[in-house]
Amino acid sequence: MKIKDLMSRDVDIARPDDTLQQVAERMATGDFGFMPVVEGDRLIGTITDRDITVRAVSKGAGPSSPVSEFLSRDAITVLDSDDLKIALDLMSRARIRRLPVVDKNTRLVGVVSLGDLSVKVKERYAGEALESISQS
Repeated sequence: MKIKDLMSRDVDIARPDDTLQQVAERMATGDFGFMPVVEGDRLIGTITDRDITVRAVSKGAGPSSPVSEFLSRDAITVLDSDDLKIALDLMSRARIRRLPVVDKNTRLVGVVSLGDLSVKVKERYAGEALESISQS
C-alpha cells in the first residue's frame, strides 16, 4: 500500500510569518497539535504545541512572535509514492507520530499520522510502530 492511499490531504498549514498565537488558536480550534510550516508550496519545517510551549513560551516569547523562530527545521518526510512500511520504519526510528508527505517535486501534499495508519492498516504493524515510538 502506498502513502498516498493513507495520508490526510486536507492539512492545515502554518506560514513562517504566522504568529505563535495564530497557530495556537488554529491548533485549539482544530483539536490538533502539529502543523507543517510551508513557504510557497515547500515544506520548511513543522511546529507542534510542544514547540510553542517548550521552545517559545518557556523562553519568554510573546504571542506575536513569528512561528519561523521556533519551528523544527529539517523535518523527516515521506514521499507520497513510498510504501507504507517506509513510513512505519521512519516513525519508529525517529519516534514520531506524524510525517509530512511530499511529492517528487518536494511539495507538501499531505500528512500521514499513526492514527491514519492504525485505522487503515493491519493493527499489528501500527501497534509495533506505536510501541517503538512510545518507548522512553
